[in-house]
Amino acid sequence: MKAVAMFSGGLDSILAAKLVERQGIEVICLNFSSPFFSSRNAEQSAKANGLKLKVIKLGDEYVKMVRKPRYGYGGHMNPCISCKILMLKKAKKFAEKIGAKFIITGFVLGQRPMSQHMKALKIIEEESGCSGILLNPLSAKILSETEPEKKGFVDRNKLMDIQGRGRKNQMALAKKFNVKEYPSPAGGCLLCDASFSRRLRDLFERKKELDEADIEILKFGRHFKSGENRIIVGRNKKENDALEGLKKKSDYVFEVKGTGSPMTILQGKKTKKAIKMAAEITARYSDAENGEVEVSYGEKSIIVEKPLSYDEKDFRI
Repeated sequence: MKAVAMFSGGLDSILAAKLVERQGIEVICLNFSSPFFSSRNAEQSAKANGLKLKVIKLGDEYVKMVRKPRYGYGGHMNPCISCKILMLKKAKKFAEKIGAKFIITGFVLGQRPMSQHMKALKIIEEESGCSGILLNPLSAKILSETEPEKKGFVDRNKLMDIQGRGRKNQMALAKKFNVKEYPSPAGGCLLCDASFSRRLRDLFERKKELDEADIEILKFGRHFKSGENRIIVGRNKKENDALEGLKKKSDYVFEVKGTGSPMTILQGKKTKKAIKMAAEITARYSDAENGEVEVSYGEKSIIVEKPLSYDEKDFRI
């Protein structure tokens, strides 16, 4: 008997998989990676806790869903309900491919306001085509009986009745199962981050066609906007190196030579105003002393004044 477990690598998903695995069922954990979250936590948690893991990469289809999710967003750009529906559709296909009888999730009733309540659960089950085969081991006893329980694949009495945002029951279960490693409950989805969400919303408004680098560059540096222009400034060597690898041929790159300097990328039309602003912001975050600063871009350079005569916060994204 096989089952597929939706696996984030967090404590709830580990415990859900363990509860079913302890009933003699082979559990294959399934994790999804995308431009907005990686599989790193899942890989580490699975390895530390002796769980089998399969990772599936989500591409353009996922980005299109994030741009226009049928069931809207949470607090930021997180389309939690639509996200779960898309993933479960793919999980169902994977389960059918390997001959798994049902799908497990780490759902805890009442834990998250947008996606972990009865109405959302019903929508997710129906829209994903997983009605009846979706087992939520941590809250099973307070939910309707599923096909795996009715058919005797799993013993309902050995499942849990956890609900709410508290973690006391999960921590006790983790100790019982000797769960050794798991990330914090905050998770690692950038779509739940306020700063990243602002940048992503701005990107969606500016561009219809995106490539991976368009999204990846949102993760690094300070971001500024002025009209059609976007200016990205590295905060340290690691970010400078990342920006170096993500810049496009059409971008201008600015730096102050001979002193500690950020790498600055100018996107959009290369007007005199845009070039001056990018140069000024580069000088602002460099180690150059106040006064006249020479900022290089390509084979050219421009002299600007430091400190700025305006507050760059007015232009931050």
